[in-house]
Amino acid sequence: MARAIMIQGAGSNVGKSMLVAGLARACARRGLSVAPFKPQNMSNNAAVTTDGGEIGRAQALQARAAGRAPHTDMNPVLLKPESETGAQIVVQGRAIGSWQARAYPERKASLMRAVLESFGRLATTADLILVEGAGSPAEINLRAGDIANMGFAEAAGVPVVLVGDIDRGGVIAQIVGTQAVLAPADAALIKAFAINKFRGDPRLFDDGLTAIEERTGWPSLGVVPWFADAWRLPAEDALDIVERPGGDFIVAVPRLGRIANFDDLDPLSAEPGVTVRMIEPGRPLPAEADLILIPGTKSTIADLAAFRAEGWDIDLAAHIRRGRPVLGLCGGYQMLGRAVSDPGGVEGPACTVPGLGHLDVETVMQPQKRLALAAGHHPASGAAITGYEIHMGHTTGPDTARAWLSMAGAPEGACSANGLVRGSYIHGLLASDGFRSAYMADMGTVSQLGFEDGVEAALDALADHLEAHLNVDRLLSLAAPII
Repeated sequence: MARAIMIQGAGSNVGKSMLVAGLARACARRGLSVAPFKPQNMSNNAAVTTDGGEIGRAQALQARAAGRAPHTDMNPVLLKPESETGAQIVVQGRAIGSWQARAYPERKASLMRAVLESFGRLATTADLILVEGAGSPAEINLRAGDIANMGFAEAAGVPVVLVGDIDRGGVIAQIVGTQAVLAPADAALIKAFAINKFRGDPRLFDDGLTAIEERTGWPSLGVVPWFADAWRLPAEDALDIVERPGGDFIVAVPRLGRIANFDDLDPLSAEPGVTVRMIEPGRPLPAEADLILIPGTKSTIADLAAFRAEGWDIDLAAHIRRGRPVLGLCGGYQMLGRAVSDPGGVEGPACTVPGLGHLDVETVMQPQKRLALAAGHHPASGAAITGYEIHMGHTTGPDTARAWLSMAGAPEGACSANGLVRGSYIHGLLASDGFRSAYMADMGTVSQLGFEDGVEAALDALADHLEAHLNVDRLLSLAAPII
């Protein structure tokens, strides 16, 4: 019989996703069949699953850590923000429409059936399900109709471990305060707590653990020190993308308002000879950049307007005049063309807007989302490529005749006549070591990395880290049978 335990946070960004990934790898190494599960996620960093849907990228990483293929049942509700007040709703891997934020609290309870259905199916495939909450159960204003935290834990009968983030300070108040605001029945679902992201000697917090235990009655599972290699694993939130000092080759990436699938940047960030700079609004694209990479976006037309408003279009044109390359991925590819048309109002009011004009292509938005795993090669080098597509537009035009990739035997992407500007719909292509090496060599720099090997090594190191500092045996003893 499958058992389950849920990791909830005393606040956002306490490291729940990372802890679940590390526990998944640790438990899988113990011989357990493990599956990750997140009832509701909010992220534009998505992954395509083997069953042809999409889930949060964090759940795909957790599945990898557990040694299994990602499946839509692992994240049955995915919210993909499209604006400050609305998001596309993806249920069991398929978009069902866009909801305004003010309507979501009243409508979210209707999604519980799909959540429990996916959880039940997943339970038939595993010995252990590691459930990840969203945000914090302390947000009691969101408790009615909740499907992400205590609402799910109550409905599925899953015990909870509460995690606090000591790096932000005030962790005693985080844990004790969460118990104070929860309804007694919800507080009773919490069986233990843990502290994450400690810097220094964890024994210095012994008195803090005692204070929390005395005030809550919950046992401690331990203090997890800061995991230095966390940056090597895909981040869930765009706010977690940080610039790391690297080598002399500079990749400038404009931080778009609805940046999506930004794990495309991870292989470049991990390269010892490369520095990836996230360019915040209000800052110019740097003149010293060797490559400008325009990433994916959930809202191409809105982010294109913002790109212009920042003056980045002028910086981009100057970069190209200096003879330096540009790469556009998915939404970034669409932005680089002559025009983007949305006759059906997929992203908002029906319109046609001029693109940046550096590729002789045009994009027409379409209501049907393209979701597919992809495999092919880079004809110039012969290097193999694997990746995925996740987009809502179709791009055509003369520069597609200079397609620079071949996927499943079909030409993919576009290249400008001068060879400086390239675009593609394939996410994840930079994770293919042979291709990345050839692409970087074309720009006069060297790849020194086995990226996928590095991710595996980081997951193993994370599992070792948790085994050393977290009472994994006790956590497993708290997991309850799924009825």
